Amino acid sequence: MPDFSSFTRPKNATAVLLLHNKTCLWGHGIGAQTSKLGEVCFNTSMTGYQEILTDPSYAGQIINFTFPHIGNVGTNEEDIEALMPAAQGLILREPITNPSNWRATKHLDDWLKDHNLCGITGIDTRALTQDIRDNGAPNGIIAVNYEGKFDLNALYKELESWSGLEGSDLAKGVTCPKPYTWTETLWSRAQGYGTQDKTDKHIVAIDFGAKRNILRCLASTGAKVTVVPATTPANDILALKPDGVFLSNGPGDPAATGLYAVPTIKSIMEKNIPVFGICLGHQMLAIALGGQTKKMHLGHRGANHPVKDLTTGKVEITSQNHGFEVIEDSLPDTVTVTHTSLFDGSNEGLKVKDKPIFSVQYHPEASPGPQDSHYLFDRFMDMM
Repeated sequence: MPDFSSFTRPKNATAVLLLHNKTCLWGHGIGAQTSKLGEVCFNTSMTGYQEILTDPSYAGQIINFTFPHIGNVGTNEEDIEALMPAAQGLILREPITNPSNWRATKHLDDWLKDHNLCGITGIDTRALTQDIRDNGAPNGIIAVNYEGKFDLNALYKELESWSGLEGSDLAKGVTCPKPYTWTETLWSRAQGYGTQDKTDKHIVAIDFGAKRNILRCLASTGAKVTVVPATTPANDILALKPDGVFLSNGPGDPAATGLYAVPTIKSIMEKNIPVFGICLGHQMLAIALGGQTKKMHLGHRGANHPVKDLTTGKVEITSQNHGFEVIEDSLPDTVTVTHTSLFDGSNEGLKVKDKPIFSVQYHPEASPGPQDSHYLFDRFMDMM
């Protein structure tokens, strides 16, 4: 272990970011006075920082925001994807911007403190992004102490003891504790969120870390939505008599979560029930079909990712958040590749040739991001 005893804290520094390659970056603390470790990744979105911080797929990750002005719309109780933030921390270039939005109810710094979430500002986030791009996503630890007291050796020892995301099943930490019914529909400026009370189809959504806006999109199709925990057995799901089964997004290694989820998915597919998967759900569906997944060099995270629909030739601008991918060459002949990334050619979608089963790697519900891909929820409803 390196000896940090000779490292000098710059005057007025109240936060530090340590990376596993022994890089030590000093800055100014925001949020709670605490320390958090995780995989350091970058997100290129220009909007939606509150949705990003509460996305369960960010469990175990520290987010480096490439957009410099974070905090300008404040926070509220509506723009959240889960009740508690899943991200471990955040890295910013500039101090938090004061809120200037009619929907803001709280300053971002106060919101971070309420949720025991910490961050660091004053970091060259674009230089850090370039390092992640070239060398991969490093493990790191953020520590905030407003009196400037840091034990770097102890922090680095804690960092070294963390095994990282590969091989980690994180879905159990973010899934719902018990089944429940979801009725909230998409937001509109005129009325806010609506309520779905006229349903003729029943979707059972397996919650591996589901974003709320995905559930809103499902409810907005006109379906009754029942959400069940990630570990729910196939017999319990089938007993609910679903017209369709949805496999949600979520954090961690799909191979690890797949140890208990893949047998469930296989049993559901045998019944010829329509299945739709997103992100982690897409990856585990691929495994259930005989494919394999792997950890990506740096992952895809942002709201500006171009994806080509190979069936129509159209290009969709998509919202993405994933650090693992489906190995396309591992998919069997019974599977058709439907979408591909125009950034790096990685797999972004598939469908089964003779069954009503499909999935995508990206996030058609957006939140944040463009709504180019909302049609996929209607496609799922049509299959039912």
